Amino acid sequence: MTDDSCRVLVTVLAHNEERRIAACLDSLPLGESDVRVAVVVNGSSDATADIVRGYRERGVELVEYAEGGKSRSWNRFMIDAGPRAATYVFVDGDAELVPGSIAALERCLVAHPRANAASAPPMNGRNAAYYRKLMAEEAGLFGDCYALRGTFVERLRASGIRLPDDLIGDDGLIAALAHTDLGSDADWRSERVVGCPDAGFYCVPNGLTSLGLHQQAKRMTNYALRRFQNRIITAIMRSSGPQGLPRLMAATYPAWFDRLAPRLNPLWYWFDRRALARMRAAAADRSASA
Repeated sequence: MTDDSCRVLVTVLAHNEERRIAACLDSLPLGESDVRVAVVVNGSSDATADIVRGYRERGVELVEYAEGGKSRSWNRFMIDAGPRAATYVFVDGDAELVPGSIAALERCLVAHPRANAASAPPMNGRNAAYYRKLMAEEAGLFGDCYALRGTFVERLRASGIRLPDDLIGDDGLIAALAHTDLGSDADWRSERVVGCPDAGFYCVPNGLTSLGLHQQAKRMTNYALRRFQNRIITAIMRSSGPQGLPRLMAATYPAWFDRLAPRLNPLWYWFDRRALARMRAAAADRSASA
């Protein structure tokens, strides 16, 4: 990408999304004046990047990182590369947007000048209605599709705050940073993140039929790991605030192992154990390389 500023920058984050990336891109306002679309393909081993290259003539820009990790890629592109826009929209590579969603998110931020972020609700899945209601009540943010105000992103870059590179569930931390205006939990204001009912996204439903047994087990383990990481992030935000966020979550794990245990619920026990094993391995690897 060039350093030229634009009105809206749509960043699609994609990892091994060859089955869904075309539908995702076709749902975006490609070719619209002053709207730039960049696809950040990270750590992919499939044809995602090749498919994105086929959209070059329609104005889609490809950014490739060999190393995977959504939060790591978010940091590298948004903070280190530093593209400039009045509004930043983020879309997951497996999401398909409702027509007009990008413009709706942009209008939502204009209509709510105190908001740092606007979030689109899910349109399908068993819990879609519940999540839409929750978003309206609690000003939540879905990583599949959300927007950040350009001035907020500029202040984030200037602050030196980064997402931990190994964080799972980047949307939760980004929502917290927006809610607190880059402060601690004591600075939380619900009006700084707004739901955008005129926007929306469709995503692949979770389940064995859509993912397969192995992929579903991996996703459930990631959910369990995200839960443990969220406990640590919450404690940091309540004490030192975002300036205390580590470069790697693995650096915090040894101090938390005595406080983390698998849930006794049989649905989650095995996945929690796997998540804790991953955390111990990550901490050991970091210690060995120090």
